[in-house]
Amino acid sequence: MIYFSIGSENDVIDLQSVREHLFSMLEKLGFKNKVLIVPPDYTRFHSMAGYLTSYAYEYYKEKVTDILPALGTHTPMTEREITTMFPNVPPSLFRIHNWREDLTTLGRVPAEFVNSVSDGKVNYDWPAQVNKLLVDWKFDLILSIGQVVPHEVIGMANYNKNIFVGTGGKEGINKSHFLGAAYGMEKIMGRADTPVRRVLNYASEHFANELPILYVLTVVGKDDKGKLVIRGLYIGDDHATFEKAAELSLKVNFQLLDEPLKKIVIYLDPEEFKSTWLGNKSIYRTRMAIADEGEPIVLAPGLKEFGEDKTIDLLIRKYGYRNSEEVLKLTEENEDLKNNLSAAAHLIHGSSEGRFKVTYCTDKLTKEEIESVKFNYAPLEEMMNIYNPNTLKDGFNKLENGEEIFYISNPALGLWAYKEKFK
Repeated sequence: MIYFSIGSENDVIDLQSVREHLFSMLEKLGFKNKVLIVPPDYTRFHSMAGYLTSYAYEYYKEKVTDILPALGTHTPMTEREITTMFPNVPPSLFRIHNWREDLTTLGRVPAEFVNSVSDGKVNYDWPAQVNKLLVDWKFDLILSIGQVVPHEVIGMANYNKNIFVGTGGKEGINKSHFLGAAYGMEKIMGRADTPVRRVLNYASEHFANELPILYVLTVVGKDDKGKLVIRGLYIGDDHATFEKAAELSLKVNFQLLDEPLKKIVIYLDPEEFKSTWLGNKSIYRTRMAIADEGEPIVLAPGLKEFGEDKTIDLLIRKYGYRNSEEVLKLTEENEDLKNNLSAAAHLIHGSSEGRFKVTYCTDKLTKEEIESVKFNYAPLEEMMNIYNPNTLKDGFNKLENGEEIFYISNPALGLWAYKEKFK
């Protein structure tokens, strides 16, 4: 049920109010002796989930015995990242999720169900895997905290994705990513009801009823001065809670354009985006807005690798971002891709399908490295002088030389499409 719900596209919920709402809600839950918090990691710094995690710790204090960031396949957080994102929370409470080993399988979603929701695109069962900490340590409460925002794999991020993917295992992550890619990213993004979500919902309903999970979901947008603000806060234990948040996120985080865009300049914060595994949100979130023969120019000062996971990094370097048909064929023919379906899915997600070109601007990866994965390269300093993030504003800009571009300061916060593309 939905325990708490507040928000609209015009609301601004200040942090003090968020703290008060959360404390009031937790008070109604009654006494809890052992609490686990599952927040996002540093790659979701702008979700405001760090503050909510700090407030939850402030409320429960020593009753919070463990904090397990929902890493998925991401790199573990550093102590600096922990103290920056989660102020006043002891770093000693944080655990590292090992997506290859620290697992319990709660059950398996039948292949017939997965095949049905994917319109026959895939035909395998799906393991409902979670970190064994969630099951073995017998918590009174598991607080899953995060932001609902458009997402390339599942349509709208968070809710039970935070549990089954964020604390999930290799097989589950691989198969869920591949399911989304095979079904079609552009039929998924910005939608709450998708094949991947239906599979996770099946897992929640059939296998996770014993877990005392409470979801705390934010919707975050920008005010008229470009400052990040919380527009919505939703707390509950079921799908209806997620649906309320997703409904608002579509209004806050989705921009529909009258015409496709010829040139988009996208800035990747170096603290948040260090790999194309994450940085390709610049492609995912804008692909439905890009005109044929258009170009996203990605300013990536922090980019130092392709995949955060070493195996995935090697696979990206080996195969590159090819079109869907090529990747599907390569996956059938090569065991390394067949055994790493999330990497195969990522290659599909990052491809322009030959419709537009992608230019990455970086000074930590070489021109040869960038071009080897099928992207175009441009020198970072040169492009930052032309497209200065300090002077550009989100949306349409006309430069001194007369060039018109569309600028996005953080692709993780939204989804862009032109109206004819999103139906």
